[in-house]
Amino acid sequence: MSASDTPKRSMRTPLGRVRSLGAAHSGTSDFWRQRITAVAMTLLMIPVIVVIVMLFGRNQAFAAQTLGSLPIAVIMLLFIVASAWHMKIGMQVVIEDYVHHEKLKLVSIMLNNFFSIAVALASAYAILKLSSGV
Repeated sequence: MSASDTPKRSMRTPLGRVRSLGAAHSGTSDFWRQRITAVAMTLLMIPVIVVIVMLFGRNQAFAAQTLGSLPIAVIMLLFIVASAWHMKIGMQVVIEDYVHHEKLKLVSIMLNNFFSIAVALASAYAILKLSSGV
């Protein structure tokens, strides 16, 4: 029997192989979502830093004028969404790995989701409010 004839060993259960799911029963979707949001944040980081540096030492009218520009507001909003989503996924992975009590894990994941949404909405509201000049 040659090396190519030996059966491949897998740590997955037969049902897991059929469903293409890992031990967490979610496959690699969270892994890829976190990588995609990391790439998005990396690409958006330079324009966001440029905008923040432009706003240092300026008044609110200048900030409203700068953020009132559609491309800048869109870049800031995309960065907020990518950051909040990345934060949610990262914290959820930590909770799933280190919180072992099932009820506490469920509550922690729910609080993580609410917190991430609240941060994203508050940040988006601030950008939209500043960009509308109100």
